[in-house]
Amino acid sequence: MIELLGTSGCHLCEVAERMVRRLAPTLGHAVQVTDIALDDALVEKYGMSIPVLRHDSGKELGWPFEEAQLLDWLTNL
Repeated sequence: MIELLGTSGCHLCEVAERMVRRLAPTLGHAVQVTDIALDDALVEKYGMSIPVLRHDSGKELGWPFEEAQLLDWLTNL
């Protein structure tokens, strides 16, 4: 499971979501979007760095990332 941490109204989060929704399923990964605004702990940890992708393994990929970087990260999970 790939979790995209972001919030509504975040343009970069929308860009990241389009990219991860297009690429992650091709490598067998499901995608879940989490709005950090609903969780104070997530806001404290990620509020200044969204969008952030994280995997169940604990690996994270923070913005900025391009398609090639995302594919490499997904492939190496």
